[in-house]
Amino acid sequence: MVPLLVLVTVTGVAVGSFLNVVVHRVPRGLSVVAPPSACPGCGHAIRARDNVPVVSWLVLRGRCRDCAAPISPRYPLVEAGTGALFAAVLGVVGVSWALPAYLYLAAIAVALALIDLEVHRLPDAIVLPSYPVALVLLGGASLLTGDGGAFVRALVGAVALFGLYALLWFVRPGGMGLGDVKLAGVLGLYLGWWGWDALAVGGFLAFLVGGLVSLPLLLSGRAGRRSAIPFGPSMLGAALAALVVAAPLSGWYLALVGLGATA
Repeated sequence: MVPLLVLVTVTGVAVGSFLNVVVHRVPRGLSVVAPPSACPGCGHAIRARDNVPVVSWLVLRGRCRDCAAPISPRYPLVEAGTGALFAAVLGVVGVSWALPAYLYLAAIAVALALIDLEVHRLPDAIVLPSYPVALVLLGGASLLTGDGGAFVRALVGAVALFGLYALLWFVRPGGMGLGDVKLAGVLGLYLGWWGWDALAVGGFLAFLVGGLVSLPLLLSGRAGRRSAIPFGPSMLGAALAALVVAAPLSGWYLALVGLGATA
């Protein structure tokens, strides 16, 4: 298990390096493949030895080798954070055929959350391809484990969350963006595959977290009732959290209403 944990964590750090490129380029409509990464200060292409995740930033002390321009600490933080998130996903999902699917969810969660916080948008270039990717990965996991019911739940979850968000968007235009609606379907796939309790808890937590984030901003005057507050990070964070807390929360609720298992 330890070698796998190291492998998954290192992979996450490497993926985080790529996500830095995605976060910067995708909202601007730029290719994530070319041109190679360069210093925004002097335009000099970044050398391979200066492009090692986390390590290069520490060695260079957060500055460009050529012009000494500061390099944002966000880069190593995203790399290290993605590595830690990948390790956490391994701890929750375990060694299973579903692991690649949920690692993919973790990766797009990092990218979409950062982009939404920065530009208040959830790009179709990331969200829409996530549907076929999730269907293939989750469908493959169901096929290999013989759990067809999980895939059916995933489809129902996608339709349910997409429909709920579409209804909210229609009833209150401007209350949320279409990007949130499209993302809801993707998250419904993952939550539904995990279980009905995860789907219910993940759907509820998104609005709870969103409210807890918005309330201090409103009370402090940093945002008004018409302010656009990104909801994508709350949706993504709630979905990932639901994988951990859904089972104990649902068990607690069933016990509270007297429907839990009895000795």
